[in-house]
Amino acid sequence: MATSENGAPRELKVIGHPLRKVDARAKVTGQTRFADDLTLPRMLHAKLLRSTEAHARIVRIDTSAAEAMPGVRAILTGDVLPEPFGILPVSQDEHTLCIDKVRFVGDPVVAVAAIDEDTAEEAVRRIVVEYEPLKHVASIDDGLAPCSDADRIHDYGTHDNVHKYVNLEFGDVEQSFEEADLVQEDSFYFEGNTHLPMEQHAALAAFDPDGKLTLWSSTQTPHYVHRALAKVLAPLPASHIRVIACPNGGGFGGKSDPFNHEIAVAKLSMITGRPVKICLTREEVFYCHRGRHPVLMWVKTGFKKDGSMTGMHFRSYLDGGAYGSYGVASTFYTGALQTVTYPVPRYKFQGARVFTNKPPCGPKRGHGTPQPRFALEVHLDKVAHRLGLDPAQMRLDHLVPPNSLTANYLRVGSMGLGACIEKVVEGSAWKERYGKLPEGHGLGLACGSYLSGAGLPIYWNRMPHSGVQLKLDRSGGVACFCGSTDIGQGSDSVLAYVVAEVLGIDPFAIRVVTADTDLTPVDLGSYSSRVTLMTGNAALQAAERARELLAQAVAKKLEVPAVRLTFAEGRVFDVEDAERGMTFAEAVQAAEAKFGTIGTVGSYAPPASAGKFKGAGVGPSPAYSYTAIVAETFVDPETGIVEVPRIWCAHDAGKCINPALVIGQIEGGVYMGLGEALMEEMTYRGNRNVVHHHPSMLEYKSPTTHEMCDVISYVIEDPDPNGPFGAKEVGQGPLLPVMPAVANAVFDAVGVRVDEVPVTPEKVLRALQAKARGRDPRTGPTRLPEVAWRPPMRVPPPWEGGTGEALPREGVEVTK
Repeated sequence: MATSENGAPRELKVIGHPLRKVDARAKVTGQTRFADDLTLPRMLHAKLLRSTEAHARIVRIDTSAAEAMPGVRAILTGDVLPEPFGILPVSQDEHTLCIDKVRFVGDPVVAVAAIDEDTAEEAVRRIVVEYEPLKHVASIDDGLAPCSDADRIHDYGTHDNVHKYVNLEFGDVEQSFEEADLVQEDSFYFEGNTHLPMEQHAALAAFDPDGKLTLWSSTQTPHYVHRALAKVLAPLPASHIRVIACPNGGGFGGKSDPFNHEIAVAKLSMITGRPVKICLTREEVFYCHRGRHPVLMWVKTGFKKDGSMTGMHFRSYLDGGAYGSYGVASTFYTGALQTVTYPVPRYKFQGARVFTNKPPCGPKRGHGTPQPRFALEVHLDKVAHRLGLDPAQMRLDHLVPPNSLTANYLRVGSMGLGACIEKVVEGSAWKERYGKLPEGHGLGLACGSYLSGAGLPIYWNRMPHSGVQLKLDRSGGVACFCGSTDIGQGSDSVLAYVVAEVLGIDPFAIRVVTADTDLTPVDLGSYSSRVTLMTGNAALQAAERARELLAQAVAKKLEVPAVRLTFAEGRVFDVEDAERGMTFAEAVQAAEAKFGTIGTVGSYAPPASAGKFKGAGVGPSPAYSYTAIVAETFVDPETGIVEVPRIWCAHDAGKCINPALVIGQIEGGVYMGLGEALMEEMTYRGNRNVVHHHPSMLEYKSPTTHEMCDVISYVIEDPDPNGPFGAKEVGQGPLLPVMPAVANAVFDAVGVRVDEVPVTPEKVLRALQAKARGRDPRTGPTRLPEVAWRPPMRVPPPWEGGTGEALPREGVEVTK
C-alpha cells in the first residue's frame, strides 16, 4: 500500500522515476521489483471491473486478492477521483469509477493495471464487491413514476427520475386544429439501438517525467476529452495535458463523450509512471453505448384538404439510461427539426427524458432526429391516404421555402428537397408503380433533413467553433493544422481539397495534421455533421489569407496588378498573359522574402440564431441538408418477413467537395438505416436485473451483405452560401428517411401499419393477423403515460409578430 502510517500520501520510487508523488488512496504494488526488471514490458495494460447490479449501493470493495497477484501494478477505486464529469455542463453526473453506488449493469467500479491483459483480467475477477441492491428503473413508465429519494438514480433533475422536461408552444395549436379539415392523431415507438463501429474503444496514456500527460484515444471529440481530463485530474494543469485522437474505425456518435476508461488509464499512468493501455471488449462497448434513445412519441396534426398543415402538437418520451450524456440536447432534438421540411404554421412540442438503470443513451447518427422523423413521415403517409393524395405529390406541394424562418425560429437557407423528391420519384417509377404492385410488393417514400453543424457550442462562448493554421514552406508544400477528427468520413481530405482549391495546388502537396490538442487549433469535434462546413470555412479563410500574401509578393515581382493573378496547376500567373508567372514554390519564396515566414490562420463561428427563448440553442444550424428516399419491399404474408431489394436515395449536399465521399456517406447512411428499420435493437431483461439481452455482435443483429439492398444514389447540388463553396452535410441526413420509407412500403405491400421500429416479422405478422380478424391492421403503442407538464413556454411565431422571445408562463397542464 502506498500510504504512510497516518494514511497520508508518501513518496515512492515508481518505475525508475525518482520520488514521484502517489495518491494515497490508489493501491500501487510491486514497484521496486518492476523497476529493476528490465526484461518485463514497459507498457501496462488496464481492465475495468464492472457492476453486476443494475442499481445498488457499494457496501465494500476487497482488492486484497488482486493486490497479491504477481504482475499487478496498480488498483484504482472511485474515491481516488471524486470529481464528476460529463459532456454537457448541465449533466456532470459521471465518475471515473463508481464511488457510492452503481447505476447499470456494466458501470465501472475498479480499474487494474498489470503487465499484460490476461493478468489484469484475472485480477479483476479476484476483486470482491459487496452490493446493497436498490429498486431498479427499467422503462419510461418506471422513470416517470413517483419514487422515494433512496430509489432516485440521481439526486438532480426535474423530480424523481425525470431528467428533463421541455414544453414549448409557437402559436395557438388548439386553434389550428379547429381550423383544419382533418385532424390526425398517432402514436409511435422507436426502440433504442447502438452504433456498432468496427473498431472498439481504446486509449493509451503516458505520464512523462516532466509532469506532462498524453492520451491517445479513439475519440470523436479530443477537445472535450481534454476538458474532462483537466477537470477530473486537477490540480494537473490543463496546459500539461495533451489529447491525440487517433484515426478510428467508425464512431457514429458513440465516441463523442469523454469516457471512464480514458480518465482511468490517465490516472493509472500518473500513479505508475508507465504508459497504460486499455482496449474495451465488444461487450464493454455495448455498456459504454451512448446510442439511440428509445422514444415513445405522439403526434397530432391539423390538415387542410390539399395536405397543407394548420398546426402540429408533438410529444416525445425518452428512455435516457443511467447518465445524462447529451440527453438534454437529445430531448430538444426530438422536437426541433419537424418544421424545416414542410410548413408548420403553429407548433407545440413537449418532451420528457427519464433516467433508467440501463447503459446511457446519447448521440447516434442523426442525434435525436431519426425517431421523430419516423413518426412524422409515417404520420404524413397516413394522412395522404385519408385525403386521397399521392404521398410524393403532397410533400412536393408543401415544402418550406428557401431563405425562410420556421415557427420555432430555425433559419432555412438553401432547400433542395423538391429536387430530391422528383429524382427518386422518377428513378423508382413511383407514378407508374406506387399502389399498383402485386400483393406483398410495395413502395414507400419518406423525406428528412439534418444539421450542417450545431449553431451553438456545448459550452456557450464567443470563441470560434473551428480553427485552421497553414504553414507554407519554400519547397511549395503546405501544412494544414486543424483540431478536427477523421472518423472515417474523410474530413482530413476535405481540408486538403479546400486549401488546394484556393491555392491552386495538388491536394497531395498538402500535409494535414489534425486532432492533437498540443499542435492544432481547437475544433469542437466530429459530431452533428459539422466538420465539412465549419472546418471547411476555417480552412477557406486561412487559404484566402495565404493567397493574398502570395499575390502581393508575386504582383510586385512580376509588376502586374494583384487582381490579375490567378492560382492554378501549381503556378501563379497573369490571367492576361499565362506565360508571365512563377511556380507556387517560387511564389512562397517571394512572399517569405517580403513578409517573413508565411503562416496564416482561419476560424469559423456560425451566424447568430434567431430564437432568444430558453431551448433555442438546439436546432439552429448554418445550413440544413435534405434527403428523399423511396424504398421497395417484398413482404411474406405467411411469415411477416420483410425484404428490401433496393432503395433510391437523393440527397441535397449543397456542393460536392468530393463526390466519391458523398456517395459513400449516402450508402453508409442507407445501410445503417436499413439495420435500424428491420432488426437492430438494444433490449434488456427487465425481470432479470435489467441485464442486456445480447451484448455481442453474434446476437445483436445488423445487416450483412445478404440483407443489404442495392442503393441508387442521386447527389442534388443546391449550394448554400454558408458552406465552403456551398457545401452542406451528408454524413447523417441520408439515414433519417430510411426507417419511415420502409414502414410506408410495408403498408403499400400488405396494407398494415407497423408504427414501431424495428419493423420485425412478428410485428408485421401481428398486424396481418389483426387485419384478417377485421381489427385495426396495426402494430404499435396503444397508450401514453400520464405526465404533469410544466406550463408551456409560449413564443409567438414570426408571422404573428414574434421576435423570438418567450411570453411569461402560467398554469399547469396534465396529459395522458
